[in-house]
Amino acid sequence: MSKSSLSKPVLTVEEIEKLLEEVFPQLHHGGRTIMVEDVAPMTARLRLNAHERHLRPGGTVSGPAMFTLADVGIWVAIFSHMGPDALAAVTTNLNINFLRKPPHGDVVVECRLLKLGKRLAVGEATLFAESVAEPVAHAVGTYAIPPAKKSGA
Repeated sequence: MSKSSLSKPVLTVEEIEKLLEEVFPQLHHGGRTIMVEDVAPMTARLRLNAHERHLRPGGTVSGPAMFTLADVGIWVAIFSHMGPDALAAVTTNLNINFLRKPPHGDVVVECRLLKLGKRLAVGEATLFAESVAEPVAHAVGTYAIPPAKKSGA
């Protein structure tokens, strides 16, 4: 695969959503709350429709819910650009900074891939609460990409 072919997504939002239903159905356990909104060159945008289970005492969206959104967002950006074989990519490190309390409501993550190599990907995720102008969290993650499976193996 050439570098230029990696700069554009190879999967559509619809194909990504279908793959998530097939290979990661537990993501939607208890109801569908994370949706892929867009993929573009080296980016992805997802939305968390925060449900009661995503709230912490005081009514703000919890840290674990935002961490999950950042992790899934970068992971989606990776495999949307590399194809279904990259579904096996695994998080090796994810650092998140919580910047301000998001109120109960939707949280959007905008992800950007900083490096997309054969064995390693690095991305950043900026999270916004729908009613807050400034980011509510920022994360940087590294993902290991296993070698492609050889047919007949």
